[in-house]
Amino acid sequence: MAPLAKINEVKKPQNSAYRDKSKPVDIRGSNIAAAKAVADAIRTSLGPRGMDKMIQAANGEVTITNDGATILKQMNLGHPAAKMLVELSKSQDIEAGDGTTSVVVVAGSLLEAAEKLLQRGIHPSNISDAFQRAAIKSVEILKSMSMPLDLCDKESLVKSASTALNSKVVSQQSSLLAPLAVEAVMKVIDPAKDSNVDLKDIKIIKKLGGTVEDTELIEGLVFTHSGAGTNYPKRIEKAKVALIQFCISPPKTDMDHNVVVSDYAAMDRVLKEERAYILNIVKQIKKSGCNVLLVQKSILRDAVSDLALHFLDKIKVMVVKDIEREDIEFVTKTLNCRPIASLDHFLPEYFGTAEMVEEITTGSSKLIKITGIVNPGRTVTVLVRGSNKLVLEEADRSLHDALCVIRCLVKQKALIAGGGAPETELALQLASYAQTITGVDAYCFRAYANALEVIPSTLAENAGLNPIATVTELRNRHAQGEVTAGINVRKGAVTNILEENVVQPLLVSVSAITLASETVRSILKIDDIDIKIIKKLGGTVEDTELIEGLVFTHSGAGTNYPKRIEKAKVALIQFCISPPKTDMDHNVVVSDYAAMDRVLKEERAYILNIVKQIKKSGCNVLLVQKSILR
Repeated sequence: MAPLAKINEVKKPQNSAYRDKSKPVDIRGSNIAAAKAVADAIRTSLGPRGMDKMIQAANGEVTITNDGATILKQMNLGHPAAKMLVELSKSQDIEAGDGTTSVVVVAGSLLEAAEKLLQRGIHPSNISDAFQRAAIKSVEILKSMSMPLDLCDKESLVKSASTALNSKVVSQQSSLLAPLAVEAVMKVIDPAKDSNVDLKDIKIIKKLGGTVEDTELIEGLVFTHSGAGTNYPKRIEKAKVALIQFCISPPKTDMDHNVVVSDYAAMDRVLKEERAYILNIVKQIKKSGCNVLLVQKSILRDAVSDLALHFLDKIKVMVVKDIEREDIEFVTKTLNCRPIASLDHFLPEYFGTAEMVEEITTGSSKLIKITGIVNPGRTVTVLVRGSNKLVLEEADRSLHDALCVIRCLVKQKALIAGGGAPETELALQLASYAQTITGVDAYCFRAYANALEVIPSTLAENAGLNPIATVTELRNRHAQGEVTAGINVRKGAVTNILEENVVQPLLVSVSAITLASETVRSILKIDDIDIKIIKKLGGTVEDTELIEGLVFTHSGAGTNYPKRIEKAKVALIQFCISPPKTDMDHNVVVSDYAAMDRVLKEERAYILNIVKQIKKSGCNVLLVQKSILR
């Protein structure tokens, strides 16, 4: 943990005040030292024989992992340059999903190379520009080394996923998790058409108990809690499933209102009306033929009251409550149904249909599984099991990395060898190219080439091999034309790494080289610590674009809204489409249940009137100003 102590250090000048010439040098030296310390801290976790880190959060929660992005996210860093490497790891995680440790190690090595060039008197701008040209050349070399991939070749996809999993805590289960990740991605895309994967279509559900070997892929839905009620049916065939967003419980006032009951007779009337209210809802459910009810989680009142559960049990309806709001879109897409916001829309055409809904007991807990969905959406559920929380969390992270690797191959259908082979080939070809150019660029290209050898050197060191002897042999093999020669950590030797099925997506390596070079260039060009650097995560600088129009950085509101509208009529409104409320100094007192019912009807009519006017106007895109009080 020695390097961690350096991270937050800021190198102080010898004098009490900076001299004009020494300040940029001192600031640059401080930034490079802090960033290198971060890279050194996670360097030992690189590769299949890398070590794991145990991180204890402020609340006492312990995490065991060797995933670079997770380690850096948990570290408490104060130095701004050190934070830039954390952001670099996040960017790699967003862009490729794998290589989060490699990208930081490469950035640290490039900064060390830059520091030596600075000591030779080369200007930071010259180094920065040369590193940019070297990165572009590196990407060209990587693409020339790559092998095209057909997405129908599942064996190659499994090899790539296995390579990503071999460096994880759960590497022993890579033979199970890798094919599972490939199958999950293949079920949510069309290999012939799609060029990206929305990982939100693959729901990973963690359930404590069992072992990682019990992890399974389910074509359907899984809820990690049992049904609500006591005598509900545990197994339903030919199920009609409804997802509702209203509550089956007596309505309540909000926090600004009170219901005042003056005597016992009035209280009795309230209870009778509550019973009649719930009974009316249950009758409509029975009339519609629905036999499985999914209820969205409610905060201000019970989603389903005990009385409602009693009635629903009698009519043999299974109730699954507390469906999280963020899961609504996935559930509706999977079941090919629509969420029902009010009793008036509780109609059979909004239901989903499934062959089987059953409650399964796993150890001391229960699950509800919905399978055999008619006309399902392109979604799958992965049920991850683990014997304890630490293993479960790491299995979840590892599976996510494997899914990201397959996503990379869908985005860019090309593979390259792993085991340090591409970095060694890059170092060799860049060094050869440096011989053909003159001036400062030749020095910078040579330094860039040598810096890339940190990956094979670290892989050998972490595997217990002699890094100098191993990298020297690897360099000689590549000089003889063996482009796919890499470090075989299992045999402890340099072999043709393709024979060991160690392959990785081209996009992972290209992204790592590009993002690391950009970050190093940013750090080199900083000469004052007071400058504020604004960054936007995801993609590379090349992805920056000029748009003649508007861009909003969040998705649309709702679940089944149209994702694309042509010939749009756009309205910007500053009023709220929600029931009006009193201000904080006033209260509305509702005297009885009938009055409460009137308030609810008036609220509905109020909103319906606004929606009708919007429809009448022909508006199909609505921009709503942020509101605070309602």
